[in-house]
Amino acid sequence: MSNKQRLFYGLILALACLVPFQDFIYVVFLMKVLCFALFACAFNLLLGFTGLLSFGHAAFFGGAAYITAHVCKEWGWTPELGILSGVAFATVLGYLFGALAIRRQGIYFAMVTLALSQMVFFLALQMPFTGGEDGVQGIPRGKLFGLIDLADDTTMYYFVLAIFVMAFALVLRTIHSPFGQVLKSIRENEPRAISLGYDVNKFKLITFIISASLAGMAGATKTLVFQLASLGDVHWHMSGEVVLMTILGGIGTIFGPIVGATVVVGLQNYLAGIGSFSTIVLGIIFVVCVLAFRRGIVGEIQAMLSRKN
Repeated sequence: MSNKQRLFYGLILALACLVPFQDFIYVVFLMKVLCFALFACAFNLLLGFTGLLSFGHAAFFGGAAYITAHVCKEWGWTPELGILSGVAFATVLGYLFGALAIRRQGIYFAMVTLALSQMVFFLALQMPFTGGEDGVQGIPRGKLFGLIDLADDTTMYYFVLAIFVMAFALVLRTIHSPFGQVLKSIRENEPRAISLGYDVNKFKLITFIISASLAGMAGATKTLVFQLASLGDVHWHMSGEVVLMTILGGIGTIFGPIVGATVVVGLQNYLAGIGSFSTIVLGIIFVVCVLAFRRGIVGEIQAMLSRKN
């Protein structure tokens, strides 16, 4: 990483730390953006850098949310242990899903992940500890390490920001490592990667697990922010939303998922007053962006800058 890049990331982090001290942005809204930006970054690692389209990531996001909700509310675990338990669940689930799904390619891979995700949705609907259609409500945020009370929104924001920064750093390290270069070669030309001696299925499985773990971290964190785990977290609509965020921001870009998540969450918040029509508006925006900005928002900006240079 160059000095300019370090300075750029440092400035963004400094601005993010100063955000709670202004009055024109709601802190809880920012926490929601960070959670879904992490979710989109996790998905982009799989789709944008490995070329695997999953329609089942809601299983990891929502599954971790339910586990974190249960251990924090019923067992009284601290928030960091609650999130770790959710991530552990998502990691195991990612291994099981990945081991089955990577046996297929293309649309068949996507359909396998969707089918497995729907099984998790059915279990969330039927199992007693999930609360059925009511979900799990009133989840305590607790005290971080038993010391720092997260009931205050500003304190909770810095906790969520720290989680996002660590996860984003992991994604960056993965992308720019030799491992990440192999992933890109698989995305561009899988037969050639196989001919070079790489165990493609092994790399796919590891990436799937990492992506599932980070998606679970996003879901677990979101549960503590809103003190709620619901069926919406494991519904296939959630898988569709993260696909929308990634494509809208720019597949295979670093900041694309973050921009896409910010736009989608912002529009959902702004259009909440029109009810179900917000879905129609989001759909129209998605179609327009796909037709006019095929590389996504960040992808088009990068293409414009490269042409000028």
